Amino acid sequence: MNSGLLLSGTISFAIMLSSLAFAWVLSRNKDQYNESSKPALFSLIVFWSIVGLTYLPTAARMFCAYLNNQELDAIFYFIAAVPFAFVSVPLVFFIIYVITGSERIGEYIAFVFTLIGAAYLAFLYNSGIVGPIVTEWGSIFMINSDAAINLYMMGLFVIPTSMILGLLLLILLQRMPKRIRYRTALPLVAISFVFDFMLTDMIAILDVMQIFARVFVLIGTVLAYLAYFPPVTVQEKLGIQEQIEDIQYAELVDSNMEFFSKDKSGNH
Repeated sequence: MNSGLLLSGTISFAIMLSSLAFAWVLSRNKDQYNESSKPALFSLIVFWSIVGLTYLPTAARMFCAYLNNQELDAIFYFIAAVPFAFVSVPLVFFIIYVITGSERIGEYIAFVFTLIGAAYLAFLYNSGIVGPIVTEWGSIFMINSDAAINLYMMGLFVIPTSMILGLLLLILLQRMPKRIRYRTALPLVAISFVFDFMLTDMIAILDVMQIFARVFVLIGTVLAYLAYFPPVTVQEKLGIQEQIEDIQYAELVDSNMEFFSKDKSGNH
């Protein structure tokens, strides 16, 4: 039994708690957003909920590995694979809705990614997994299907990541105040952190890579929370305190990005 497995399980449990708590906070504040912003808000709530639901069984399987229960370890791996397969669905909807403002287009594209996620699970469950390889710092499973790996990499990872980078580029090219830029760019950076390192975690072949990926997922979750609810000290250091010239700022920010620029008090 290795204490490193307990650390890995604890980090996974912290990710689960923080992401679900963040989803709950966003849900609790939904009345502060107007109707046009709520589809984007809902997709973010689903995204962070899926992250939490992925790391709940992941934490459980680390503790099972610590207790040398390989059967339960494998069962929890398959359970974690279900929400993991669909984590890109709300993310894609979110990006498409922010860019186009069309809920219907977002739903159509999200449905395509749902089908891809289902195909990934079919390949995964049909081909099975190899392992676990239990080490001092982690429990490693290898997917016994190149088709499943390639499908996830090309269909569920590369495209959403490219969309995130594209949206970040659009934001950087727009003229906007520092406070608005903070509230638009940092959430996307945090989401990208979480999304990218979740994949690294799931396909890791080294225990050190696995635990570092989980640390960065946790960092991404904290960054996302700070993006929406920055402490006063952070606002002062970055110079992003509440500003008065609302009409001027409204003219500079694309209306489809209103969800980002809306702050906790409901002002722009």
